[in-house]
Amino acid sequence: MVARRRKLLGIVIITSACVVLSLRLHGLLSNVSGQAALSSRAAEGEGSVENDLKGNLKQRVTAETPIPIIFRKSFNKLPQWDFEDTYNQDAPPRPTKCVKSLRNLKDEQFKKAFLPNLRLYLHKDNINVSEWNRLSHFNNPFGFMEYEYDEVMPSLKLIPKPKEPLLLPKPGGDGCVHCAVVGGGGILYGSKVGKEIDAHDYVFRVNGALTKGFEEDVGNKTSVYVHTAYSLTSSVSMLRSYGYTAAPHDEGIKYVLIPEQINDFQWLPALVKGERVPSGPFQDEWPRTYYSGQYNESRFYVLHQDFLRYVRNRFLKSESLTTTFWHVVRPTSGAFTLFLALHTCDTVSVYGFMTDNHEKYSNYYVEKDEKTKVTFFKKHDYLLEKETWKWLHNRKIIRLYQRTEADSRTEKQT
Repeated sequence: MVARRRKLLGIVIITSACVVLSLRLHGLLSNVSGQAALSSRAAEGEGSVENDLKGNLKQRVTAETPIPIIFRKSFNKLPQWDFEDTYNQDAPPRPTKCVKSLRNLKDEQFKKAFLPNLRLYLHKDNINVSEWNRLSHFNNPFGFMEYEYDEVMPSLKLIPKPKEPLLLPKPGGDGCVHCAVVGGGGILYGSKVGKEIDAHDYVFRVNGALTKGFEEDVGNKTSVYVHTAYSLTSSVSMLRSYGYTAAPHDEGIKYVLIPEQINDFQWLPALVKGERVPSGPFQDEWPRTYYSGQYNESRFYVLHQDFLRYVRNRFLKSESLTTTFWHVVRPTSGAFTLFLALHTCDTVSVYGFMTDNHEKYSNYYVEKDEKTKVTFFKKHDYLLEKETWKWLHNRKIIRLYQRTEADSRTEKQT
């Protein structure tokens, strides 16, 4: 009997040791709080493990719970966590045969900041309690600070996982993905670069992307449309007098949502399910009507908060983040769109973004020759963005369209 007990005890000890070794190999022996869970493995739904070593080894796998809500009012400037500049990354992107790809650039300063494997998209398979807790340390749109877990997580669990890359090289092409990013700047009115824009493999547009009547200057092709729920709905109402009646809806278009506010997480379930929005500022709206029949979950993407925070932290970190209104400061939607293109294209040409001579033109190209000026909202650092676009252009990372005196004209000929 004693020999049998010793044999069984030996089996138990060996089995326990194997379990511990297996758990260590899988990176599961982590802090239960999960507030600083940074690896992509933590995003795949693995449980946390507590070790209780009080004479005998006991192991207990526990389910994490959401951390208490963190409030913006607790900070008088952007808080700096020890994991502020750490981001989820995915498998390497598609291999490129494009010699001219920006991924092959030798610019050391850009390469140091640029993360080619950065996780771009948020979806139901890469969000769990551990990720919620980490992202709850960051204000919107960079995380879930002040959000209620039970209010937002059900929406997150409906976001479809992308089934294909955002963009692929065109068949019969040179192996490169050539992209144009088109903003709404008045510099485009009278530019006659519409054909040049449409000649790119893919065209990104953002916000109020009116093309009808302006094809000669801005083109008419849209491959990727980037928006928030607010920009999608408000652009139609604000630009209706200019002839804008719907967001771009080219056949096969890809839609990319920036999860800017709680409104976007109220918009998402209704969009995915094809229902009305039950509450909030978009109550009783039918989201799918704004996509003109082109919404398809296989062509719908939601930008990940890590991507948004990375753009701010590494390229557009405004001095306004040290002020008491830090929580409203973020890059423009156009800036997020430009960096999305840098991560999904080999070459990027940029049109309609702010340049040094922006005061010569109207604020938006739809205003034609009206002498309107840029409104400098405190939530966007337009001057920082302008200098960043110039920096990227001078380093040949992007090609920024800039009007010269010879290109300028005061009145469009009709």
